[in-house]
Amino acid sequence: MLTKRYPNLGRNVMGRLLKIGVLLIVVFAGLTLLTLRLTGFDPPYLDARSEEFSERLRTGYPGLWLSGELVQEPVTNWDWVNQVNDPVRGNTIMLETRTWYGIPHSVVINPTPRGDKFYIGGSEQDFRLEQEFPYSKRWWANIERDPRVRIKIDGKIYEMTVAHVADQAEVAQIIGRDPVMRSFGEDGTEQITGIRHYWRVFQRNIPDYNSTIDEAP
Repeated sequence: MLTKRYPNLGRNVMGRLLKIGVLLIVVFAGLTLLTLRLTGFDPPYLDARSEEFSERLRTGYPGLWLSGELVQEPVTNWDWVNQVNDPVRGNTIMLETRTWYGIPHSVVINPTPRGDKFYIGGSEQDFRLEQEFPYSKRWWANIERDPRVRIKIDGKIYEMTVAHVADQAEVAQIIGRDPVMRSFGEDGTEQITGIRHYWRVFQRNIPDYNSTIDEAP
């Protein structure tokens, strides 16, 4: 009877229910992201030597915001990072990058400390070589667009800025080998099988203690 008197009643009710459903989903998603922002969501660890890592085309699972105590003191020597040996993650560190849509993308990577200098990097192989740098990896594209990152080392957070090391000769000095990986066929034909890219990392939001002059009383 109602449908005869109000032919659009069913359509209006369904429309309102749909709007309520969408609103509830948006609210739930917002609350979930807010919770993860407060508690953190570290990227899961995936052993680079595992079969699962190979099946995922040498890509680990990403995380979101990193959690941990924020370090606000300058680091003058990074070699101690080589001694970090987490029972699960080993000597890896976590990197949080900024995305264009506002939700961070974090990954597990290997550190490259060199005294007072600190580097991060990775390699592109196989199908990734077909893509233009830095778009073969999402975190590469992120830090090239916005160099402000957060790095988690041994449970603590370091706010950093990265700068790409474009000179391959300099990269070779950093890692002790040619950053371009090659193979040779039986006929002597050379083929590039991989390229390593590195970034130097600088602390940010750290007071410049060198500019502070302590005056004797």
